[in-house]
Amino acid sequence: MPGIVVSPKETFDEAYRKFKKQCDRNLIVTEARARQYYEKPAERRKKEKIATRKKILKKLYMLRRYEARL
Repeated sequence: MPGIVVSPKETFDEAYRKFKKQCDRNLIVTEARARQYYEKPAERRKKEKIATRKKILKKLYMLRRYEARL
C-alpha cells in the first residue's frame, strides 16, 4: 500500500499529487478495476487472444509501412 511522508511545508495539493503518482506507479487503480467484477477464465483467454492478435497486426502494419519507404 502506498504511503507518503508529508513535510510541514507541503500543501495538501502537493501531498495529494505525490500520493496519486505513487498509486499510479503501483497500478492500484488498474488492479481494482480489474477485480471489480469476476471474469470467467474463458473470457480472460478470449481477451488475451484478441490483444495478442491486435499486437501482431500492429507490428505487421508497421513493418509493411517501413518496407514501403525503402
